Amino acid sequence: MTSSDKNKVVHELTEEQLKQIVAEADTGGRKPTGAAAKLLLALALAWSLFQLWIASPLPFSLGVFVLNDTQSRAIHLAFAVFMAFAAYPAFKSSPRAYIPAVDWLLAAVSAFCAGYLFLFYAELAGRPGMPTTLDLVVAVVGLTLLLEAARRALGLPMVILAILFMVYIFFGQYMPEVIAHRGASLAKGMSHIWLTTEGVFGVALGVSASFIFLFVLFGALLETAGAGNYFIKSAIALLGHMKGGPAKAAVVASASTGLISGSSIANVVTTGTFTIPLMKSVGYRADQAASVEVASSVNGQIMPPVMGAAAFLMVEYVGIPYTQVMKHAIVPALISYIALFYIVHLEALKMNLQGLPRREPLPWQRATISTLMTVSGLVILSAIVYWGFGWIKDLAGDSAFAIVSVLMLGAYVGIVRFSARYPELHMDKPDEKMEYLPEIGPTLKSGLHFLLPVAALIWNLMVEQLSPALSAFWATMFLIFILVTQRPLFAFFRGTGTFMPALKQGFQDLFDGLVTGARNMIGIGIATATAGVIVGTVTLTGVGLAMTELVEILSGGNLMLMLVLVAVISLILGMGLPTTANYIVVSTLMAPVIVELGAQTGLLVPLIAVHLFVFYFGLMADVTPPVGLASYAAAGIAKSDPIKTGFTAFGYSARTAILPFMFIFNTQLLLIGIDSFFHLVLTVTSATLACLMFAAATQGWFVVRNRLHESLLLLLVTFSLFRPGFWMDMVYPPFEEVAPTELSRLVEAAPKNGKLRVWVEGITLEGKDVTKGVLLSLGEPGKASERLGSMGLTMMTLGDQVQVAAVRFGSPAEKLGLEQGFNLKHIEVNNPGRPDKEWIFIPALMLLALVWFMQRARRNRESAAATLA
Repeated sequence: MTSSDKNKVVHELTEEQLKQIVAEADTGGRKPTGAAAKLLLALALAWSLFQLWIASPLPFSLGVFVLNDTQSRAIHLAFAVFMAFAAYPAFKSSPRAYIPAVDWLLAAVSAFCAGYLFLFYAELAGRPGMPTTLDLVVAVVGLTLLLEAARRALGLPMVILAILFMVYIFFGQYMPEVIAHRGASLAKGMSHIWLTTEGVFGVALGVSASFIFLFVLFGALLETAGAGNYFIKSAIALLGHMKGGPAKAAVVASASTGLISGSSIANVVTTGTFTIPLMKSVGYRADQAASVEVASSVNGQIMPPVMGAAAFLMVEYVGIPYTQVMKHAIVPALISYIALFYIVHLEALKMNLQGLPRREPLPWQRATISTLMTVSGLVILSAIVYWGFGWIKDLAGDSAFAIVSVLMLGAYVGIVRFSARYPELHMDKPDEKMEYLPEIGPTLKSGLHFLLPVAALIWNLMVEQLSPALSAFWATMFLIFILVTQRPLFAFFRGTGTFMPALKQGFQDLFDGLVTGARNMIGIGIATATAGVIVGTVTLTGVGLAMTELVEILSGGNLMLMLVLVAVISLILGMGLPTTANYIVVSTLMAPVIVELGAQTGLLVPLIAVHLFVFYFGLMADVTPPVGLASYAAAGIAKSDPIKTGFTAFGYSARTAILPFMFIFNTQLLLIGIDSFFHLVLTVTSATLACLMFAAATQGWFVVRNRLHESLLLLLVTFSLFRPGFWMDMVYPPFEEVAPTELSRLVEAAPKNGKLRVWVEGITLEGKDVTKGVLLSLGEPGKASERLGSMGLTMMTLGDQVQVAAVRFGSPAEKLGLEQGFNLKHIEVNNPGRPDKEWIFIPALMLLALVWFMQRARRNRESAAATLA
């Protein structure tokens, strides 16, 4: 052994240690026995049942235990903090096998403080803004214990951030001038943070209580049913034969698991224990194998429908329907996964890695179809549900829900009967070498019924257009039915004679899934509540405006520098934070910065683009050393250095970092402004090709190893395909100005959900002169007053001037920064003489073809030379 080998840092983790990492990060590392264990299980079960109850139509139908949003949030947080103190030890040296008396006391007191708004709701509502001594004591104790629960469940970064903002509330007068404010009294500050719905019990905790819990529970039940194992085995069976096949299967398996998991760490451990050893077995370095798993697992947080629970928060923060959030987020997520798939392929080409053999060769036609079906499975399933069965809704109206429920039930029984002909899937042990790939047919057919609950969720969201909470509720109820009955049905159809034991095991699976779902929610519930401190600070002190001024000073008015600064700050703010808290923090602090400064420089983009921008960069912190726990867990499986793994994973994630800049300047990547099917295909194809070329440029390999000028040319192709308008703007201005008096005509002429660029000027409430642009999002066609009114905007015409007469509180117009008294300066409409920007694709593709021909010729020369040698 060489000296360098001796000095090499290798971290190997056992299976038990990996489970402990996931437990300490997601569910709590304590495993008590006896009565304490039973109490924890009972509490977790009660929490899940409570959430299902408030999501169901039953409270309103029966008139029993009907709660408003504030009361639901209080009970939700009470469950979370009690279980946090019971499940998460205070220190590394704290006991894991039992719960100390002090933790029982802290759990009870924290639950009382969290439930205070529920217990004394009527009294608090009768004296708003006038807290009693007891109110303040409860608020101070409750906030202190919440921060301690956050320290245990989330780590120090979240706590430090919250404390800094609390210090800012009370000592704002001592801060630097650019961020200084008058400071708040104890009564005002604590009342705002704890006793109102502006702080801890605000929108973030409300989304956690109403939406997030149900989707996390849905994922936990699906995992308990065996869907995770099915996704992994299916990906290996379909893709394992390709060059670097196990790594490609890891990407797809992590994408599939990401659909049902809100945790990148759990995703790493679930799929990585199987895929990382497989990747190493075909020749990937340990850090490469771990990094592929990290990059693909963290990418699961940007993949709809869950997006690490951020999707549901975006509904509230951006003010658009959940289906719209999914629509805008799907293309960048898929492009990012396809690019990672390509990176894995390039690494395999560099090292000439092969896949795993099949017992029988698969024709290339079937292999190609299988690959495409695997990579785009969710999109295909959504299309089948929406276009294949959506006509039932048109035909049957309100009866469609019942008809589809019966069809789903019949399909479930039929599919189980069909699947029972094939052996049950069992996950292979990671340390056993796989000689041959699993057979595709039996593997895929053995678990087709796992797709039905996902199809039910898609139906509820896209066809029935139910709320996310109600959609998840009905999909979860169907999944509960499947979880209880799948084992007995398989036993019946296989004739094994074990019907009753299988039924008993089905109820045990249901119990385990309900408990796991609740325990997975502890960290998310704590995170959303703690992040409410930051949100409350912003609403109380106006620090968001100070952040805007700070970035404006640092960027000097330069648009690209401003975006880079926001990206870096979002990455720093996201370090050490779970996905949900991460999004709340960066969207609260940094999204308004882009909106305000962008408006002053002509960058007028929909709010969803801004929120996705900061969200993507916040997530990049999950893989970045030294706080990327996902990298540490993957390194433990791969037996590699976690710091090296983190940097390699960050390199693989560079393609995710380039996407936000592209969709900020080209919102068509978010499916905004797409006016035809051809336009959709062109946009998606060009963006995918651009991301692949970016991967080829940064990985230093296309057909053969790149030379420097070839990498630069590939980056130029990437830029041109992603943002063709940049070059066209140099030749033809994109917009022409129209007089403000044309507003009504242009608003009425705009298509459904059209956008209108308007420039306003005036004096803000703070006395600051502003001139900025805003992008008005117009809904359904109609009169100008109605379409503007739907945005919360009332306009008034005075001669040749148009003025903002009123802005409704909490409306989209207010979120855009419009204020009463602003004058409409001018309107910008598309330049009718400008050619379509997509014409730039032609020279870009010609440049790409030139690079391809140069590299292909060089490869042929090298092959010929090698043959002669």
